[in-house]
Amino acid sequence: MIDICNLSKIYRIGDVEVKALNSVSLHIEKHEFVSIIGPSGSGKSTFMNMIGCLDVPSSGEYYLDGTEVSSLSDDQLADIRNHKIGFIFQGFNLLQKFNAMENVELPLIYQGLSSKERYEKSVEALRLVGLEDRIHHKPSELSGGQQQRVAIARALVGNPPIILADEPTGNLDSKSGKDIMYILKELHAKGNTIVLITHDNEIAMQAKRIVRIQDGQINEDRMVG
Repeated sequence: MIDICNLSKIYRIGDVEVKALNSVSLHIEKHEFVSIIGPSGSGKSTFMNMIGCLDVPSSGEYYLDGTEVSSLSDDQLADIRNHKIGFIFQGFNLLQKFNAMENVELPLIYQGLSSKERYEKSVEALRLVGLEDRIHHKPSELSGGQQQRVAIARALVGNPPIILADEPTGNLDSKSGKDIMYILKELHAKGNTIVLITHDNEIAMQAKRIVRIQDGQINEDRMVG
């Protein structure tokens, strides 16, 4: 599903070069549940942006489901993001003026689905995360845990093969965090490939495989349990 070979990312700040990723290679099979863990500044956020096709590498190759994506145009990358990857962010990234259902259906608008199809799929996605009774509530009317559930529903509504979760429990209390991890495990059990970005060892240990990144390089890759 994900095949990365010698990926590097260099940022230039004035005359200074910062190598955020340094010849990283990683292979993730379909249906895996992998956590990528590292402290702030380790390169894990840059790595997430590469995996999610939100940024392009300075060098190296990235094959996503058989397609070499590192040289694609912005429009092609946007199309891949919309069909292949569901994103879950620490800050939820919900539109405050839209209710839960309207937030969830956004990816389907870009896919060109009819309003009836969008409604049916959005309600089903919200049902899967236990929010079928909150479809008309705006983010300000929901708790942090509920907002993250809306974000998960939005991530899975288009049925993407990959769920990319960036610190999904970072802004939540411990109970809500456990609920979110339970949902991610359920999605994995149903066949999704889950890539979880975290700095928290306890969260990382709930995946099936841990990839540890430090100073822009992978220094550990092991199965859990």
